[in-house]
Amino acid sequence: MATALALLPDFALILLGLALRRGMHLGDHFWTGLEKLIYFVLFPALLFHALVRTAIDWRAAPPLIATGAAAMLFAMLAGSAARWLSRLTPISFASQIQCAFRFNSYIGLAVAGKLHGAAGIAAMGLLTGAMVPIANVAAVSMLARHGNGGVWRELARNPLILATLAGLLWNAAGWPMPEPALKFLGRLAEASIALGLLSVGAALRIRGAFGSGGRVAAGWLVIVKLVLMPAAALFVARALGLTGLYFDIAIAFAALPTASSAYILTQRMGGDGARVAWLISATTLAAMITLPAWLASL
Repeated sequence: MATALALLPDFALILLGLALRRGMHLGDHFWTGLEKLIYFVLFPALLFHALVRTAIDWRAAPPLIATGAAAMLFAMLAGSAARWLSRLTPISFASQIQCAFRFNSYIGLAVAGKLHGAAGIAAMGLLTGAMVPIANVAAVSMLARHGNGGVWRELARNPLILATLAGLLWNAAGWPMPEPALKFLGRLAEASIALGLLSVGAALRIRGAFGSGGRVAAGWLVIVKLVLMPAAALFVARALGLTGLYFDIAIAFAALPTASSAYILTQRMGGDGARVAWLISATTLAAMITLPAWLASL
């Protein structure tokens, strides 16, 4: 109960974003612009700010990354069963399977900050920075036959990856950060969490998109993402001896809902955008129950 109450303000921001999108009629251009601001400016500042001022346990980092990678691989394999649970076309399956393993970094960083402050954000940034390339390569490769790729170019320009690498290099080099620069980055970081969660809520689509088929496969993918993937992470984390902060972050990462970027990729590559949008919304809303449950068990 205490964990659920601690996360309640963050989930309330998501629901507020949903209400604002439907009640204030700000227009798609507003929310698209806000998403770009968060993605290219605010969240990179949050990651860099956390990484440069946090002592990183470099010995625990490899098991943390291995846990995240193993959980994602398991989710990919388990999610593949969706193809036989419903009669999905190849493009619809390729679109939806990514919802079994892609993760929402905005919610992840908010939860990590709630659990362990700046150190939690740094650890989540380290893990998500390592997992973003794996998730993107897997998703794009499945959709590649139906549209243009360019995955390596996208990865090289991904602001979250670039901010993570820059922060890690700065931290490892031991360079001092001028106080005015830290305060400037801190102000951007403070704005990032609230605006990021509002944008998550604004992107939710709660109307059905399945017609007469595909519901069983969709239900299975939600279970894989929110139940089986964190269970796999729990098993691997214990096997690798993860404890403390990094153990908590590994489980929180695996229990995150699907990223909204899955919809953007699907649309750009000519996939089944309507069903992906529904899955993103379903995992986000269901995670309001499952994510606190997983964190309460730590």
